[in-house]
Amino acid sequence: MLHLRIIVPSARTEEVVAELTSTVGTAHLVVLPGAARDPAGDLVLCDVAREAADELLRRLRASGLAEVGSVSVEDIDLSLSERSERAQEEAPGAGVDAVLWESLIDSTQEESRLTFTFLVFLTVATMLAACGVLLDSAILIVGAMVVGPELGPLAGVCTSLAAWAPRLGLRSLAALLVGFPLAMLLTAAFSLVMDGFGVFSKAQFEQPHPTVEFVWQPDIMSFVVALLAGVAGMVSLTSAKSAALVGVTISVTTVPAAGHAALALSYGHVTEALGSMLQLGVNLAGILVAGTLTLLVQKLSWAWVRNMVPTRRSRSAG
Repeated sequence: MLHLRIIVPSARTEEVVAELTSTVGTAHLVVLPGAARDPAGDLVLCDVAREAADELLRRLRASGLAEVGSVSVEDIDLSLSERSERAQEEAPGAGVDAVLWESLIDSTQEESRLTFTFLVFLTVATMLAACGVLLDSAILIVGAMVVGPELGPLAGVCTSLAAWAPRLGLRSLAALLVGFPLAMLLTAAFSLVMDGFGVFSKAQFEQPHPTVEFVWQPDIMSFVVALLAGVAGMVSLTSAKSAALVGVTISVTTVPAAGHAALALSYGHVTEALGSMLQLGVNLAGILVAGTLTLLVQKLSWAWVRNMVPTRRSRSAG
């Protein structure tokens, strides 16, 4: 269940209340006249089943309520209420399958901005990957994958295409197109500095690295893994399964490929650098294709569920 906190001008309270009461899957409606001060108006509280929330939020936004008031949404961790259980039974589909597009767009906007924090995480992750390649350490490579923040902008691009939000897509692409080259440039400089201090060496780089050589040797499996990661990543975001999202970050070779490319370029190994850049491009492309298609399938399937699955209320009416 989700909890809605709505501030609405007093003249429109009855309109909003009617909207809430007519929505299948709502419960625990509370109206506090004159409780709101900024903006001034009434405070309306309501719980709604997750599977019914997306359509309700879309209608509230279309009514212009966001311009004259506000709508806040919170997850309810526990609700001891028979009315709450009945509301979830009445709503069509399953809550875990529902996509809250407003929430998804909002969260991906936050994670896809080209910010100082994003650049720091991406640069540090790329440097960790360079260290992992040089030491032939799978642990460092996995650590770099976990630290890398690139799934945020990737999810932003996928969401922008599926929900047609061009501004979100452009912002996300900017984060990727600026972030990766800058992180690689700083990592190449970092490698040269470490070489100057005797921590890194060209001889060490040219030694065999059997544990991490997959980083710069893309093949068809690289694309297959990226496709699977794109599917899992989008489903984990839409269902709020953060544990699954961690697994997705470990499965894709984006940051490690960028780290090796920077290291190879700093030592003049252009061929290996090109292989890493190809690996990076294959992974990015696979995630974007699969992620976008996954969201479109979810969008279409959920529309079918809403239209085809009868609700408890409609069955009893019949």
